[in-house]
Amino acid sequence: MTDNKRLNDIKYSVLDLAPILEGGTAADAFKNTLDLAQHAEKWGYNRYWLAEHHNMPGIASSATSVVIGHVAAGTSSIRVGSGGIMLPNHAPLVIAEQFGTLESLFPGRIDLGLGRAPGTDQVTAYALRRERRSDGQDFPEQLDELRAYFNPELDSQYRSVKAVPGEGLNIPIWLLGSSGYSAQLAGQLGLPFSFASHFSPENTLGALKLYRRSFQPSEVLQEPYAMVGVNVIAAETDEEAEFLATSMQQQFLNLFRNNPSPLLPPVKNLENQLSEYEKMLLGSRIGSSIVGSPETIKIKLQQFLDETQADEMIVNAQIFDHKARLKSFEIVSDIFKG
Repeated sequence: MTDNKRLNDIKYSVLDLAPILEGGTAADAFKNTLDLAQHAEKWGYNRYWLAEHHNMPGIASSATSVVIGHVAAGTSSIRVGSGGIMLPNHAPLVIAEQFGTLESLFPGRIDLGLGRAPGTDQVTAYALRRERRSDGQDFPEQLDELRAYFNPELDSQYRSVKAVPGEGLNIPIWLLGSSGYSAQLAGQLGLPFSFASHFSPENTLGALKLYRRSFQPSEVLQEPYAMVGVNVIAAETDEEAEFLATSMQQQFLNLFRNNPSPLLPPVKNLENQLSEYEKMLLGSRIGSSIVGSPETIKIKLQQFLDETQADEMIVNAQIFDHKARLKSFEIVSDIFKG
């Protein structure tokens, strides 16, 4: 690990929450997702990840593996995967079969990123998990079971149950986290790790340090590989980017207020409508967001890289206007290419 990594030294990727816009539908969201993925492939992005959320009026990717198949079918070379699948919501065998199917359809292009949070509220978590009674505490055991379906040599107790398709396929498994738990587990297992700095910035450096310190070489990786999620909203000017960013800010505010909503249009003077407590909450959740003109973005991304020494960055951009969202990702790709 060196201290002089430059942006054009590392890979860059897309995290898409498949935003449902106010006045729009999930069908519109999926059209925009595929369009963004096709542009991202052209602009040199390395991977395109979709996230599992439930009971969220503004996020269309609840059936994550289905949307991954849609994106992979409409692209040709970009890696497509989950950022992530919330494993405690599912039987590991089902996920092995789903991703075995995806890898069989799109060989060498599928990633399986795993989280242990429910990706929703407690009532919805119960609706998802009522037969399993899982609260995420058995995540290491679930992970062992899942990995054994792909490679039975890892754990013989699952050999009588075969994931078809799935067994024998080499699908990269990532652990995702917003705290130290998955960071340490990923390190101990020698797996790649992705940290959710886009909504948990205060834990970023501690989790990365823990991952690297815990890392044990494995058949998967000889050295740690850390990807960091970051909100980046780019436009021609700082003022325009800050205006566009108010859609993301409103989305988080509505979560704080227990009133999740579709992605709302940007507004002027949002800060004047917030309490001091809400400003503090926003700062704690999305305080590391990088918003501005190309010049501002380049400086702040490099600073973020200097701090994290990330091997890859995965960029999220909750922007209401689809053309402005495309433009933001194009600006970011130009910056990474140098």
